[in-house]
Amino acid sequence: MSTIVVYGGTGYAGSRIVSEAASRGHQVTAVARNVANAPAIDGVTYVAGSFYDAPLLLELTKDADVLISAIHAYSAEGDSIINALDTLVDVAQTNDVRIGIVAGAGSLYVSEGGEQVRVAYASALPPEAMPEINTHADFLEALRSTPDNVDWFFVSPALSFGSHVPGERTGVYRVGGDVLLTDAEGVSAISGDDYAIAFVDEIDKPVHHRKRFTVAY
Repeated sequence: MSTIVVYGGTGYAGSRIVSEAASRGHQVTAVARNVANAPAIDGVTYVAGSFYDAPLLLELTKDADVLISAIHAYSAEGDSIINALDTLVDVAQTNDVRIGIVAGAGSLYVSEGGEQVRVAYASALPPEAMPEINTHADFLEALRSTPDNVDWFFVSPALSFGSHVPGERTGVYRVGGDVLLTDAEGVSAISGDDYAIAFVDEIDKPVHHRKRFTVAY
C-alpha cells in the first residue's frame, strides 16, 4: 500500500486516479482549490489547496510515496507548472517522494523521427489550448534536466482523451514511449478510467523511472 497525494484530485483525470488508487487500498490525499462537493470515498482525504503553495505541498508529502500533478499546466491566471519545478525537486529530495505527471498528447511524436503532435496537428488544435500544450511540452524537457535522484514519470494519453470523450472502462491498454499510439484503423484513444488504471499500475509496479510513456488502445 502506498500513500499518494493527488493535486487536481477532483478533475477529470485526477478524480479517476484517486478512485482507482483508493480501490486498490492506497491511502490518498486529493487536493483541489475547491473540495466542497467532492464525493466521499473510503481511503480518500480531501484538502483544499493550491499546487503553487510550496509549504503546503511539502507538508502534505512528508509521509507520502508518490505526488501526482493532475492540474492544468497553464492557468488563465498565468500560473505555470514550470514555476513549481524547484518545489517538486525539493519534495523529491527532502521527502523521498516519486513525482507523477498527468500530461497531454501534444509533445508526442506522430512517428519515429517525425513531428510532434502539437506541430503536425497545429491547424486542428484550438489556439486557446496551445499555452497548456506547449507548457506541458516544456515541462517534460525541464523534468529531464532535474538531478538524477529525482524520480518522476510523465504519462501522455492518446490523442482522443478527455471529458468530451470519456469512453468506457475496459482494463486493457497498450504502452508506448514518445510516439503516439494508434490502432489498426489509425485511431488514437483511451478512456479516462483506463488511463487511470495505467497510471496506478505504474505506481504499483514502477517501470518508467525518469521517463515519459503513453497509453492507448
